[in-house]
Amino acid sequence: MCTSCFKFMNEHHGGAEIEGSMLFADIRGSTALAERTSPAVFRDLLDRFYATAGHVVFEHDGYVDKFVGDELVALFFPLLAGERHALRAVDTAIALLRATGHQDPQGPWVPLGAGVHSGRAWFGVLGDRGHPEITAVGDAVNTTARLAASAEQGEVLVSAFAAEAAGLDRNLERRILKLKGKEEPFEAVSVRVRRYRRPAAVSP
Repeated sequence: MCTSCFKFMNEHHGGAEIEGSMLFADIRGSTALAERTSPAVFRDLLDRFYATAGHVVFEHDGYVDKFVGDELVALFFPLLAGERHALRAVDTAIALLRATGHQDPQGPWVPLGAGVHSGRAWFGVLGDRGHPEITAVGDAVNTTARLAASAEQGEVLVSAFAAEAAGLDRNLERRILKLKGKEEPFEAVSVRVRRYRRPAAVSP
C-alpha cells in the first residue's frame, strides 16, 4: 500500500467498513518446538517463516497485517487483491503450505495450519496517536482466527461462504465445526495441498 495512504490514515485516525477476505496461519506445536531448540534456533525458524509468509502474501496481492508470535495475519481487499479476493486468500494459503514443504516427501520444515474467511471488517487505524496500528477488526476477523486454530497440520479450513466466493470444488470435504465463541455450528471446507485444484477459467 502507498505511503501516502498510511500517512493520511495516521493523521486522520480513520478507517472504514469494507468487504474482504482474511487469512490466518500459524505454526503447529510451536511450544514443543521451542522446548526442543535453543532460543536462537527458534528465532531463526520464526524469521524464516516470517520472510517466507511475507513473500507469498505480497506475491498474491495481499497485505500482511501482522505477525503475532508464531502466527501470520494477512488481509485481502478489493483495492489490492481485486474482486476475487476470497480466491486470492485461498491461493495464498495453499502457496504458503507449498513454500513450507507440506507436499515434500520428508515433510514440512515448519508445520502449519490455516484458516480463510470472507466478510465485512473495519479496516483502519487503532490505538493512540503515539502508537497507531493499521489493522482490521470485526467478527469476520475473529472467525478466521478460530478457523485457523481448528485446522490440522497441512490443512486450510475455508468458511463455506469464502469457498463459494472463491469457486472451490463443491466435492471437497466439508466439516461442521464448533468454533469458540460461536453459538451455532459453523460449516467449513477442508483444503489440502495435494487435493487443491484452482477453479477453472479464473485468471491468476
